[in-house]
Amino acid sequence: MEKILDKIYKNHKDNEGNIISLLQDIQGELGYIPEDAVAWFSKKLDIPASRFFGIATFYAQFHLQPRGKNVVTTCCGTACHVKGSEKLLNGLVRELGLPEGESTTEDRRFTVEKVNCVGACSIAPVVIVNNKVHGKMTADKLMKEIKQLKEKESED
Repeated sequence: MEKILDKIYKNHKDNEGNIISLLQDIQGELGYIPEDAVAWFSKKLDIPASRFFGIATFYAQFHLQPRGKNVVTTCCGTACHVKGSEKLLNGLVRELGLPEGESTTEDRRFTVEKVNCVGACSIAPVVIVNNKVHGKMTADKLMKEIKQLKEKESED
């Protein structure tokens, strides 16, 4: 990991980056922002780790825990909730065998997220699978999508 962090550090210095760009680079390289990486940069740049964590926890784009290869985001805003998004989410969690309180499968193949609103109320309920928006989602369509992803994973 030190090699990766050194590369990010050099890029940061060469391009006069800021903490946000630094966090983006860490996450881009490692898939999330590990505590060890924050400690390393905190020491190297003489910036308190709390500044890094303050920014990382403020912006939804940053993740402090490892995420799955496939990210499934379920909108649970009012329109989506009324149209059954909670039922979709519960079925997804059951299908993937996620333990209570966990969002990523043990094999890191899937991460399940719940968001308050994606702003696509007219096509509720909405589920985003790997950044592709699926409107008017049903349990059958969602399970078909997950099955396809699992099959694709086993082919790779």
